[in-house]
Amino acid sequence: MNFEAVIGLEIHVQMKTKSKMFSNAPVSYGAYPNCEVALLDMAFPGTMPVVNMQAVINGIRVANALHMSIDNELWFDRKNYFYSDLPKGYQITQNARPIGHDGYLEIKTSKGIKKIGVERIHLEEDTCKQLHFNDYTLIDYNRAGIPLAEIVSKPDLRSGEEAMKYVETIRSIVSFLDVSDGKMEEGSLRCDVNVSIRPFGSDKFGTKVEIKNLNSISNVQLAIDYEIKRQEALLLSGGEVQQETRRFDEDSKTTVLMRVKTDAVDYKYFVEPNIPPIKLSDEFIRHAIETSNELASSKIKRYLDLGLNEYDANQLIQNRDISNYFDDASQYGANPKLLANWINVDVMAVLNKEEIEMKDFIISAKHLAELVKLIDSKQISNKQARDVFSIMLKKDDDPQQIVASLGQTMVSDEEVILNLIHQVLQSNKQSIQDYKNGKDRALGYLVGQVMKLSKGQANPGLTSKLLLKEIEKY
Repeated sequence: MNFEAVIGLEIHVQMKTKSKMFSNAPVSYGAYPNCEVALLDMAFPGTMPVVNMQAVINGIRVANALHMSIDNELWFDRKNYFYSDLPKGYQITQNARPIGHDGYLEIKTSKGIKKIGVERIHLEEDTCKQLHFNDYTLIDYNRAGIPLAEIVSKPDLRSGEEAMKYVETIRSIVSFLDVSDGKMEEGSLRCDVNVSIRPFGSDKFGTKVEIKNLNSISNVQLAIDYEIKRQEALLLSGGEVQQETRRFDEDSKTTVLMRVKTDAVDYKYFVEPNIPPIKLSDEFIRHAIETSNELASSKIKRYLDLGLNEYDANQLIQNRDISNYFDDASQYGANPKLLANWINVDVMAVLNKEEIEMKDFIISAKHLAELVKLIDSKQISNKQARDVFSIMLKKDDDPQQIVASLGQTMVSDEEVILNLIHQVLQSNKQSIQDYKNGKDRALGYLVGQVMKLSKGQANPGLTSKLLLKEIEKY
C-alpha cells in the first residue's frame, strides 16, 4: 500500500522589539538570567498589560507578506493552563480573531513551485525558558513576555523537503522584513510539526503525531522523513499510529517518544479582560505595510534586472545583511556583476574564515565599490586589486589612496607597454621562435617577462594583444 503524508507546521517567530509584548522590560539575546524582567512578567498582582505597538506593526507586515486578510481590530484572549514556564497560569494570545488569516506562501521545491495555504498568524507572549538538570529545573524569566507571532500552515505539505522549504521561506520573510532575527539556534524561530499519513486517494486524515524541539531547518526535513517511514512501517505491520508528542534525536536521527496524547486540552479561552479591543485604522495598517523592508523575492527580481545571473542573485539573498551590503555598494556606481562576484567570493571567504557576520566586516560598502570601479576601469588588475583588498582588511582606507601609495596604478598606455615589449623581445629571441614553432607556453612566458619588467603594472590583456602583433614582425 502506498501512503501520502499530510504535514502542518506551527512556527513561533520571536519578534525583534526593544521591549516585551505587554511590559516595558527590555529584550536582548544572551543577557544574564532573570535580569530583564518586569513585575508583569513575573505575574505580580496589580500589574496591567500594555500592548507593544511595534509588535503589532511587525505582525501586520508578516501577514501582508503572506497574502493574508488583516483584521482591523486587535483582540486578545487568555489561554489558561498550568505549567512551570507560565508564571501567570495563563498566556495572553489571540484565539478567535488573529491579526491575519487565510493567506498563502509559494515555495520552490525540486518538483517546482507549490502554493501552501497559511491558516492564521496570531500575536502572543513567550513563556519562560527552562533549564533542566538531573534533579532540578531552573527558570529564566528573561524570555517571559517576549513578543511572538505564531504562523500556522494548512495541512498542505506532503514531504520533508516541502516542509524544509516552507520554513526556509518563512525565515527569509521575517528576516528581510527585519521583524525577527530568524535564528533557530538562538530560539528566535521555533518550529513544531504535525505529521500523519493516509492511503493515496483518501480524503480522511490519519492519526496526527507532533514533533517538537526542532532546532535547525535541516532537522525539520530529517525528522519528518523519518517519522513518515516510522508510521508507514507501523501500519504495514498491522499496528496503529498513536496520537503522541515526539522529539527529534540528532545523534540517532530518529524521533523519540516524549508523551502520549489522549483528548485535546481544553484551554478555556476567554477574552483578555485587561486589554479592550483596539481599532486599527486603515491608515495605520497601510503605513505599516508601506514602510516594510523589501522581501528577498522582490530583491532577486531586481538583481536579475541588473544583469546578475540566477546563481549570484540567489547567493546574495541567502543573508539579509549581505544583500543590504550589496545594495549599499551598488549606490556608488560599481559594475553590478563584478560587485556581486567580489561579495560572493572574496568577501564571503573572509566572513567564513574569520567566522564573523556581515555587520562585523571591516570594509565599508563604499570602499568596496570604489575598489570594483578601479578594476572595471582597468586602472588596476585583479591581482593588484587583491593586494589592495588585503590592505583594506587591516584598515578600511580609500582604495584610490592605497593604490597611489603603492604606485600600483595599472599602465594602459600603449607606447609605454610597447617599449617594455621591445626590451623583452630583444632579450628572448628563442622564445619568439618557440612560439612560432607552436609552443603556446612561450607566449605566456613573454607576457610574464613584460609584467615583471613593469613591476606588475602593465595591463595584462593589452600586453598580450600588443605582444602578438609585435611577434609577427620578427
